Amino acid sequence: MGSTKKLSLVLAAILFVFLLGGCGEKSKDIENKGTGIAVTDMTGREVTLEKPATKVVALTASDCEILYAIGAGNTLIARGEYCNYPEEALKVPAVSSGSETNIEQIIALKPEVVIMNTMDQKTEQIKALENAGIKVVMNNAKTIEEVYTSIEVIGKVVGKEKEAADLIEKMKKGFEKITDSAEKDSNKTVYFEVSPLEYGLWTAGGGTFMDEIAGMLGVKNIFSDVSGWAEISQEQVIERNPDYIVTIFMGMEVQKSPAEEIMSRKGWEGISAVKSGKVITIDSDEISRPGPRLVEAAEDLREFFYGK
Repeated sequence: MGSTKKLSLVLAAILFVFLLGGCGEKSKDIENKGTGIAVTDMTGREVTLEKPATKVVALTASDCEILYAIGAGNTLIARGEYCNYPEEALKVPAVSSGSETNIEQIIALKPEVVIMNTMDQKTEQIKALENAGIKVVMNNAKTIEEVYTSIEVIGKVVGKEKEAADLIEKMKKGFEKITDSAEKDSNKTVYFEVSPLEYGLWTAGGGTFMDEIAGMLGVKNIFSDVSGWAEISQEQVIERNPDYIVTIFMGMEVQKSPAEEIMSRKGWEGISAVKSGKVITIDSDEISRPGPRLVEAAEDLREFFYGK
C-alpha cells in the first residue's frame, strides 16, 4: 500500500472521531419504561428496546472497545472495519463503515441494534435500518464527560449497567490520580502533530481529547486557540516554541521514526522540545478514540511530561 494511501487511512480513522458536528449537549437520559428499555442517544433520539440487545453491530472503533470493556463483546456480530481492539474483536466479521457504510450488508446480518457515529451516517441510512426492524443508537462523544455518557448508553442497550458504571468509576479514578500528579503551576507547552511535514502539518487544537488531557496534566497546548483539527505551518510551530512535541503519526516501514524525523528537521533545532529531546510518538488509537483507553493515553503523557 502506498504511503499516501496509508496516511489517508490513518487520518480518516482519526478524523472520524474528532471533526464531527453533533448534539452531545442534548439530553442523554436513560430510563426503563415498563418492562422495556428506553435510551436517549447522543443526538437526542429516543430508542426503545423490549430487552437488552444480544445481536449488535458497532461501526465505530471506540464503541467496539466499550462493548468489550463492559463484558459485552459476545453481543457483537459484526464490526466496522476500523474496529481493531481488543485483539479478539478481529475475529468478528467486518462490515464497511464510515462513508462506505453498506446498509444492505448490515441488514442481511439481522442485528437487533446498530451503534453508529454521526460522521457519514445519513438520515436515510438510519431510516432504512429502522424500516428493516433494526434499532439504531447514535454516539458522538467529543469530551471525556461525554465518553462516560456513551459508556452508560451502551451498557443500558446490552444489559450491562453495573459493568458500565464500574468502568466509568474506574476511568474517573484513573484521571483523578493522573491529575493529582500534575504540576499545577507548570508553564510548559506541548505541540501535537497528527500529520507530518511531508504531507502538510496538521495539529490537534481545542475541543480534542489531546487538548483536554494536556490541560488535565497542567501543560498548555500551543494550538488550543485553534478549534478541532487544523492545518498549521512550520513557522507557527517554531514561533510558539513548544517544550514538548507529541506525534501520533506512526510512520512508514522504511522511514526513520516520526520522532527522529521531527528531531532532524531543518530550522527546528532551536525549538525547546527538540533541543531537550522531548519528542515522542504515542499510540494514536489510545488518544484519539472516545473510549476507555483515554486513561492509558493520559498516563503515557504524564510519564512523558513528568517522568515516573
